[in-house]
Amino acid sequence: MDTWFTPLTPLAFLERAAEVFPDKDAIVHGERRVSYREFAAEATRVARALRASGVEPGDRVAYLLPNIPEMLVAHFAVPLAGAVLVAINTRLAPAEIRYILDHSGAKVLVVDAALHSSVPADHGVSVVTVVDGASPDPAVGGISYDELLARGSDEPLPWTVEDERSTISINYTSGTTGRPKGVQYHHRGAYLNSLAEIIHSDHSPESRYLWTLPMFHCNGWCTPWAVTAIGGTHVCLRAVDAAEIWRLLDSEGITHLNGAPTVLNTIAGYSGAHPLGREVVVTTAGAPPSPTVIRRMTDLGARLVHVYGLTETYGPYTVCEPQEGWTKLDIAERSTLMARQGVGMVVTDGIRVVDEQMRDVPRDGVTMGEVVMRGNNVMSGYFGDPEATAHAFRGGWFHSGDLGVWHPDGYIQLRDRAKDIIVSGGENISTIEVEAALDSHEAVAEVAVVGVPDEKWGERPKGYVVLRPGASVTAEELREHVRSQIARYKVPDHIEFVDALPKTSTGKIQKFQLRDRDWGETQTRIQG
Repeated sequence: MDTWFTPLTPLAFLERAAEVFPDKDAIVHGERRVSYREFAAEATRVARALRASGVEPGDRVAYLLPNIPEMLVAHFAVPLAGAVLVAINTRLAPAEIRYILDHSGAKVLVVDAALHSSVPADHGVSVVTVVDGASPDPAVGGISYDELLARGSDEPLPWTVEDERSTISINYTSGTTGRPKGVQYHHRGAYLNSLAEIIHSDHSPESRYLWTLPMFHCNGWCTPWAVTAIGGTHVCLRAVDAAEIWRLLDSEGITHLNGAPTVLNTIAGYSGAHPLGREVVVTTAGAPPSPTVIRRMTDLGARLVHVYGLTETYGPYTVCEPQEGWTKLDIAERSTLMARQGVGMVVTDGIRVVDEQMRDVPRDGVTMGEVVMRGNNVMSGYFGDPEATAHAFRGGWFHSGDLGVWHPDGYIQLRDRAKDIIVSGGENISTIEVEAALDSHEAVAEVAVVGVPDEKWGERPKGYVVLRPGASVTAEELREHVRSQIARYKVPDHIEFVDALPKTSTGKIQKFQLRDRDWGETQTRIQG
């Protein structure tokens, strides 16, 4: 290795934190307190245990856990073992989890006992069960987390990598074409995006970060690495529960949290909500924060940071940087400015809005184009899918599939989706996937799914269904059928039976006509 060059890796963050803050609380989970010395020691033991279990460099290790300490440890232990972390959405159905395990070729699955019902019967991997508030199901098999730890040792491992562009994790998308893609993050990008999180969310060693954002989502926007890098404290949260969030806000002195506007609504709408008496930095994405949410959270003592990105960009890629004078504006005008997706974060190559010839659109706030990105904080590619990777990077930039405008001040703002993805509570839902589940019912002849407004979740899927001649089925029966096919949060809240779907002369369904029925003047949607 050249003496003047050290490959970048977030593994170095835990090594430093354990040296600088050895006795400081790194992780809080109920009555459990884990110091940074203990954090590093457990990561080392798990890494050694994985190696002793047959995990070799480059192997994939899957984790199906809520936001508990073992999930934080995984973000360091798995790459410390030389392996690749595959954090799986805890809300997925067994068939979806099976696909990810098969596609990634995972050798080990670490799962929370409370999620055993989500483990597919024919999983084909070695299972390790974390017992945290639920009894394990003997039918799942495998060993316990304690048994895994017993295979390890405290013998140090180097907190380094030889190639900073080697893969540190694979995050699966929500399946914009019906099948999720494995987005590969490398050590360099994870390192740099962590620094961006520290800067733009204003973290410091005094940060006490509440885990309201799922760690499985873009590796928690790289925050497991970011908060560790700065020596802050991670406060774990198994599930988003308003009462528990407020208890922790008060008892643990929370300074930061991340989440979609739905999480903010949950916090602000709690019956016991009260002014915090201090500023709490709330970084939000998934939809633009509404004027009501901005006002309510500000009144409670929050400072909102609005970011935008995709799974392919390590989570947040842009930030709506506040400008001088914005705080003096009325709430309506300020929220309009804050709802924009903004500018590239400090470690990015910036962001562009381009036409079909890859030319920048005029910065007039009117001309629409596609949002494209590139640089250190864009994925290295889709795992096992070179064709999809080449298509995504056509013209040398990553194509987001999001359509937006460029304002005169350089800030971008999304206007619509090139793909009909529904953003519900910060979770992406593929209309194609939901349509396939509906269409698999024998009574269904044709179907189209669109996103419709929802006060709580921003938008929810709605199905328009044409039945086969002579067939009879109720909306609830169809929903129950869909529940057996895909995750429950993807199931349409509303199903409307129609005689025919609007189509073009070539037979293509015109979804915009369906959306217009429910969105009307607000049909154009904005993603945060």
